[in-house]
Amino acid sequence: MNLINEASPHFHGKGSTAFIMGAVCLALAPTLVAATVLYGLGAPLLVLVCVATALVCEHVCCLIMRRESTAGDLSCVVTALLFAFTLPATCPIWVAVLGTAFAIVVVKMLFGGIGCNVFNPAVAGRVFIMVALPSALSSYPDVQGKALDAVTGATPLAMAAQGNTPYSLMDLLLGNHAGALGETCILTLLIGYAFLLIIHVVDAWATLPYVLTVAVVLGLGGQDVPYQLLSGGLALGAFFMATDYTTTPMTPTGKIIFGVGCGLITALIRLFASAPEGVAFSILFMNMFVPLIDRATRPKPVGGVKNALV
Repeated sequence: MNLINEASPHFHGKGSTAFIMGAVCLALAPTLVAATVLYGLGAPLLVLVCVATALVCEHVCCLIMRRESTAGDLSCVVTALLFAFTLPATCPIWVAVLGTAFAIVVVKMLFGGIGCNVFNPAVAGRVFIMVALPSALSSYPDVQGKALDAVTGATPLAMAAQGNTPYSLMDLLLGNHAGALGETCILTLLIGYAFLLIIHVVDAWATLPYVLTVAVVLGLGGQDVPYQLLSGGLALGAFFMATDYTTTPMTPTGKIIFGVGCGLITALIRLFASAPEGVAFSILFMNMFVPLIDRATRPKPVGGVKNALV
């Protein structure tokens, strides 16, 4: 038997980066269709602008860095889709361009590109717009069936924070209310997430602890748990952002810790902060601790000694 001494990895999967990212894009497609039905052609236009901006920004960054372009691996397209899904359909085009450029150039490429970024680019882009241009996210169009002239309305989560819960759970599940593109039709998000689970692109090690922690803490806080779980960006964040390969821990134990941390922060923000939503801040905050979580939960080799956290 010939022994070959080479650097890891020694096993290679069949799925390429482009395949994985393409699968995520396909999983997000039903939600884009739902957003188009709910909010009109402004939804796909906004997504198209974000995708085009992401492709251009990543390609130009690669040219400046004198490396082969990675725009074709579709990772920037996934970032653009997720960022666009956090915006209202009436968001100004220049705001979408600015947020996407920040996500790709500052959060992703300045850290070295795919696999090197510390923070989830789509989430960071959302928080950047929330902090720098809060007026762009202050109003959301109601669904076309309720307001053909795109009258804006409060989101279910914002209304719940004021003690008003006028929507039924079916309204929340189908997206029959005002909100961002990817925070409304929970049913399509569930379908997309189930598809990724079936083809083994993502797992539930972070998602389930995230959702369960939110449910338990908000339940103890006296909130309407089903209403809270189906409102805001929890489904989008738990299904598609807390499962990001680069910015979440590698081991199942680490993912559980990450999910519980995200859930706890989300619930506490919803209970006690002035802002009704906490998903973006919770994921971004927990991203900072991923290296420490990975180190603490790293499996010990047979016969080896586990390194201390230093």
